Amino acid sequence: MRSVTYSMNVSLDGYIVGPDGEFDWTGPDEEVFRFWIDEIRQVGVHLLGRRLYETMLYWETADQDPSLDDSMLEWAALWKPLPKVVFSTTLSAVQGHARLASGGLAEEIERLRAEPGEGDIAIGGATLAAEAHALGLIDEYRAMVYPVLVGGGVPFFPRRERRVDLELVETNTFSSKVVYLRYRVAR
Repeated sequence: MRSVTYSMNVSLDGYIVGPDGEFDWTGPDEEVFRFWIDEIRQVGVHLLGRRLYETMLYWETADQDPSLDDSMLEWAALWKPLPKVVFSTTLSAVQGHARLASGGLAEEIERLRAEPGEGDIAIGGATLAAEAHALGLIDEYRAMVYPVLVGGGVPFFPRRERRVDLELVETNTFSSKVVYLRYRVAR
């Protein structure tokens, strides 16, 4: 069965976006960016909320940007054909290899798990991840922790009164002092 993963950059105090709506502190260096390229290779389908989908739209045409370096072109080449499911109540259409979700999150994940296919079912965006968390659908939490305190904003972890025990699967400390933490839900 395909795993459902939630991966995001996060400040040490637990936010994916600061109180001003910015996430400029998450700009990856080459080493971290290479890591994300390797991670996306393991994804079979990506589930996104509207805000993250709109942020990631850049990568649908990024290969046409002559200023991109080889690693950014490699990311674009992996991201562009990746199947994506967008959860939105305000969008009526999406671009590229994306489709709007036709059902609720639990139904979409159940259907995707039942389909033949390889690769993780990745969830991006705090709101969508909070819903998946509340429904007990996330198998792994993957946090790229940046050495910064932003003091508030959009939290990585949902603020729910639900305990989830985790098992540490992997860690990686980069030369930039960014730390990757990968936890599997203990079942």
